[in-house]
Amino acid sequence: MNNKTKLRWGILGAARINERLMPAIVEASNAKLVAIASRRPGAAAQTLAQYAPQQQARTYANLETLLNDAEVDAVYLPLANHEHAEWTLRAIEHGKHVLCEKPMALTAADIDAIQAAAQRHKVTVMEGFMYRFHPQHTRVRELINSGLIGEVRSVRSSFSFMMRPARLYRLAESVENGGGAMWDIGCYAIHSARMFFDQPAVSVTAIAKYVESGADIATSGVIDFGDGKYAHFDFSFERARRCEYEIIGTKGGIKCHNVWSMPGDVPVISWWTEDGEQAEERLPAANHFRLEIEHFSDCILNGNAPALSLDDAKANCRIIVAALQSAAIGQRVRLG
Repeated sequence: MNNKTKLRWGILGAARINERLMPAIVEASNAKLVAIASRRPGAAAQTLAQYAPQQQARTYANLETLLNDAEVDAVYLPLANHEHAEWTLRAIEHGKHVLCEKPMALTAADIDAIQAAAQRHKVTVMEGFMYRFHPQHTRVRELINSGLIGEVRSVRSSFSFMMRPARLYRLAESVENGGGAMWDIGCYAIHSARMFFDQPAVSVTAIAKYVESGADIATSGVIDFGDGKYAHFDFSFERARRCEYEIIGTKGGIKCHNVWSMPGDVPVISWWTEDGEQAEERLPAANHFRLEIEHFSDCILNGNAPALSLDDAKANCRIIVAALQSAAIGQRVRLG
């Protein structure tokens, strides 16, 4: 595909996240939106008209029809959580590259199957954690690598907002079927906490509050990385908005105040040291959705490996599953 300058994208589903992703594909320098499909009558055309009215993209009332479109190189997949693995595999079998909205799957075994299929069909697959492409996290890493806060010993990640009626569908299914706060926002909390530890997790301990469907509405826990290094996470659909992480090292700490920065937001990072130094840095605004699309498109067009590997997706999934198990049985769960 190195003779192309733009990757041709199709979207499998008319989910609300298209409010962010569809304009990101349109605005990306190396991407072109060519199709969108939805099983709901008229939803594909409505979504296109709402979020990308100037685009001449094809609309389909059948997901499989889009996968059969020879002019689609890659698909973005924002279907329901429990459908991610199935439709990622279907897209792979049609020779499509896949950017799958988080979580990629509900089990690590499904991600193993995705990895094997991707290798067999020679396509690229990445889990859609858009926040990782925001430059503010590169700046945090630069501060850590400079030795400013010493060795990282703990990370605290906190993600929450009050559930609005439009998002109540997130609580309709049990955690086993991909419902609840864990699979919606908890995967971000765990993913961002893992970002600053070089070693794999040893165990997870978690507690949760559930609603009648069996979905968690609030969960907190600790990931043990060994040698006294811990990640503390909490997330909830019944608390005021919080979207931050804080890293504590042997010499100081760093805080990212808004992990899910919107395109117009001014990112803020603050840090302090045991020597009494402290600062607040305001960084240029950036659209991490567009940066994610440009990164993935570049990987396909130029044959590069994506920044987020399928091994990373499996590691995150294993911790999520262990945390859910720990909350269910009230015990610490070790990771093999």
